[in-house]
This record gives sequence, C-alpha cells and structure tokens, in this order.
Amino acid sequence: MKIPANLKYTKDHEWIRVDGEEALIGITDYAQGELGDIVFIEIETEGEDLEKGEVFGTIEAVKTVSDLFMPVTGKVIEINPELEDAPDLVNKDPFGKGWLIKINIVDAGELDDLLDADSYNKLLES
Repeated sequence: MKIPANLKYTKDHEWIRVDGEEALIGITDYAQGELGDIVFIEIETEGEDLEKGEVFGTIEAVKTVSDLFMPVTGKVIEINPELEDAPDLVNKDPFGKGWLIKINIVDAGELDDLLDADSYNKLLES
C-alpha cells in the first residue's frame, strides 16, 4: 500500500496535494482497496464554496456508497473529467490519474490540522 510522503491526509482517507493556492484531492490507496471496484463517482459541487468536513460528492463501489469529505475549506474549481467514463482510475492510480477534484484553498492554516504520511500510516496500524 502506498502512502506518498508529499501529501497530507485526513482520518476519512482523503489526500490533498497542495500547489500554491490550489490543491488536488482524492482518496487514498487504503480507501480504494477497502471500497473495492469503484463503479461510479458523483460530484456535483463544481463552482461551490465548501467548508472543511463538508461532503463534496459520493463514490460508489460494488459493495457500498461512501461520502467524500473536504479536507480543507475551498472552492471546487474542477472535477476530474476522466472519471465519468473511467471511475476505475481511482482503483488503478488513486494518487495520480484517479484524483477527484481541484480546489482553491481558502484557509491554508487548515492544512496544519491534517496528517502527514507517518501519522496516516500510524492511524492505519491502530
């Protein structure tokens, strides 16, 4: 299982990759493995301002449907267009082509509340 050191993580198994005032958000390798084969992703929050912890969409696997939570407050500026036809990209490449949304970060200070790779790994081990 991969846990890239250059990302921040939530206890709900989302990751965030920050690039200046923007960031990509997805789910972790652990999360996609627990969900199983992902068959549909519904994200209808493009253009919306969402608070940290708010639901930005849902991800549907063969076994279950799970909510997707904002790791930080931000405005959703893009939804990964490839996921409409290929939701399984999240299974194949959760930290690359399987990203879910791009946001403009509102409060960069909230990033300090997220887990680094070591802390996320310890969460999984507990």
